[in-house]
Amino acid sequence: FAEVAAFRTLAGKGVVATAEGESWAVGNAALMQECGVSEEEFARELAAVSEQGKTPLLVAKEGRYVGLIATLDKVKANSRQAIAEFKKLGVRTVMLTGDNERTARAIAAEVGVDEVFAGVLPADKEARIAQLQKQGKVAMVGDGINDAPALARADVGIAIGSGSDIAVESADVVLIKNDLLDAVTALRLSRRTLSNIRQNLFWALFYNSVCIPLAAGVLYVPFGVRLSPMIGAAAMSVSSIFVVCNALRLKLFKPTRAEAAKAEETAAAESAARQGNNDESAQKADERNESDMKTFVLSIDGMMCGHCTSRVEKALKSVEGVHEAAASLDDGTATVRAEAGVAADALKAAVEAQDYTVTAVREEA
Repeated sequence: FAEVAAFRTLAGKGVVATAEGESWAVGNAALMQECGVSEEEFARELAAVSEQGKTPLLVAKEGRYVGLIATLDKVKANSRQAIAEFKKLGVRTVMLTGDNERTARAIAAEVGVDEVFAGVLPADKEARIAQLQKQGKVAMVGDGINDAPALARADVGIAIGSGSDIAVESADVVLIKNDLLDAVTALRLSRRTLSNIRQNLFWALFYNSVCIPLAAGVLYVPFGVRLSPMIGAAAMSVSSIFVVCNALRLKLFKPTRAEAAKAEETAAAESAARQGNNDESAQKADERNESDMKTFVLSIDGMMCGHCTSRVEKALKSVEGVHEAAASLDDGTATVRAEAGVAADALKAAVEAQDYTVTAVREEA
C-alpha cells in the first residue's frame, strides 16, 4: 500500500488525500466539481450505476476523473413488508439519505417509500425533521452517527440496536434486533396500549360516576334506597377486576414479526409438500454439511445489555465461515456454529475488537 498523507474527511462529500506525491479525491459529484472535474467525464457512468440502486464513489487523481467504485446496500428482506405495514397503519414514510437522487429513488421504488429526500448532508437531516414536524408527529428510524441529531430532534427517535453507540444514546426507543418490523410492532403496541388506557379510564369514570352517588345515599331521601357497605365493597372489587382483565388483554398482542414468520412457515410448508422426494435428498445434504460444522462456546465479560449482545453477535457473524451466533446475557456466553476451518482465535479476536473480554473458548462435540 502507498503511504497516505494529508488525509481529510469532507462531511457529506468524501475524502481527499495525497499518495506518492499525487492528490486523490474519493466521494460524490459535489466533491468532483470542487476538484475541478467536469461533470461530463463521469455523468454517464454515474447515471448507469445509480439507476441500479448502487452508491457510486467517484475517484479523481490530480483533478482528473479516473473511475468509480460502486457500493450496494442490500435491501433487507422484510423492509418492503415493514413499509407496507406502516401504510396500513396510516403512516406516511419518508426516506432521508445522503445518496444521489437516482440511487435514492431506485431504492425507494423497490421498498415502496412515499417520499424521498436525497443528497441530504448529515447536518441537514435535523432540519428536514423539523420541517416534517410542522405537518405532524414524526418518528425517525436510524442507526448511524449521522442520524443522531435527527433522532434527538424527532418526536420519537428509534435506533436499531446494532447501530452506532451515539445513535442508540440519542434515541427514545432502541430496537434490540436489527429488524425494521420491530418498529411496526412498537407502533402497533403503543397504539394498543393507549387504547386500553382510554377504555379503562372511561369505564372507571362511568362506573364511579354512577356508584359513588348511590353509595353516598342520593336515592335514600326520595326512594329510601340504601347501598349496603358490603355491596359497595364488592362492586368496587368488580370494577378493579374489570380494569385489570381489560389491561391483561395486551398479553394477546402478537408482534408483527411473529405474524410474518407464521405466514412464511405456512408458505414453506406448502412448498415442502410440492417438493416431495426432493426433501429427502435435501435432508441428506444438510446432514453431510452438519458433519462439517463445529460449535464454540465463548465466555465473555463486559456484556451489560441487549445492545452489547447485538454487537457481539454482529462481530462473530463477520468472521468468515460462521453460520450462526447467539449471545446470552444470562450466563455471559456466546454460542457459535461455524465451519470446520474456523479457528477459535479468530472468534476471540473479533469479540475483543469490540472491547469485550473473552475469558474462555471451548469447542463442543
